[in-house]
Amino acid sequence: MKKIAVVVGARPQFIKLAPVVEIFSDKVKLVIIHTGQHYDFEMSDVFFHQLNLPQVDYHLGIGSDSQAAQVGRMMIELEKVFVKESPDMTAVIGDTNSTLAGALAAAKNNIPLAHIEAGLRSNNNHLPEQINRVVTDHLSNIFCCPTQSSVDHLKAEGIKNGIFLTGDILYDVIDRIIPDDEFIDSFLAENNLKPGDYILFTVHRAENADSIDFLQALVAGLENLPWQIFLPLHPRTKGKLEEFGLMNRLSAIANVRISEPVGIIESLALTKSSLGVMTDSGGLQREAAFFGKKSYILRDETEWLELKRCGAVVCIKSDLRNTEFDWNSYSSPGSEYFQKASQKIADCIINALYMK
Repeated sequence: MKKIAVVVGARPQFIKLAPVVEIFSDKVKLVIIHTGQHYDFEMSDVFFHQLNLPQVDYHLGIGSDSQAAQVGRMMIELEKVFVKESPDMTAVIGDTNSTLAGALAAAKNNIPLAHIEAGLRSNNNHLPEQINRVVTDHLSNIFCCPTQSSVDHLKAEGIKNGIFLTGDILYDVIDRIIPDDEFIDSFLAENNLKPGDYILFTVHRAENADSIDFLQALVAGLENLPWQIFLPLHPRTKGKLEEFGLMNRLSAIANVRISEPVGIIESLALTKSSLGVMTDSGGLQREAAFFGKKSYILRDETEWLELKRCGAVVCIKSDLRNTEFDWNSYSSPGSEYFQKASQKIADCIINALYMK
């Protein structure tokens, strides 16, 4: 039986790992490698529990560090696993440092590489995620593209072979674990929330969380928003708010409810019942679109161009005070946009494995 090493390490990858495990479970041997990029319960273990994921085969325990140091340490440990396991292919997901490290380590060890969520691009080539995407794609052999625009990006960059339009694997996850009304009602009641009466608000990206100017503008904007805000606070963002002396000011805003990070099931419940979403998350804007909710994105750009074109996503950076919010003025990208992707991903990767 052929062997695939799957490299994960951050919250978005844990979420998408579930359908990957399912589609490959009886077709190939999976070696699951957790780099340790996200390592506390709220950002890691809770997702393995909620999604019934198997125990990882290797936990590298890398933890926090500068980006270059983190990727370098991951590569060293990944190479040890690759030498021991001799996988026939490596699969990486998304655009994190774990994605990049997996791609580089696979290339250095002459292991074919499949990239799930290939071809996504924003118009900011300085973003860490953009750098990770581009480098990973140009080291890959199999490209599982979630959207037509991601296919077009790869072709424009001169990549011609191994490209497959598979759809977005996130929608396989949603289909598996979408919470029922009883769970949603109970969870909202626990948090004193009413359906359609609050905004789900998240912020975690390094370029935002590490910027005092961004966080100052964000807190000032939140002080003027008229809606109830539910804010699951990412550990990185919380630490920076405290470092910059903004946490007390944020906590004093009467209509902002701060919570610990939530699991994927709770996130789906919150999104489904919200008035809309404000976020810098790539995943949350797609979840919101699935439930027919509009997202205002705390960035200058988005990789999910189809959602931007139909108005489901509007990019505003941190300018909450000068934005005219209209939660209903958008159209759906179409039901075909939300097609499940896992079987198509399995087919193209397995075909490539056995054609070698």
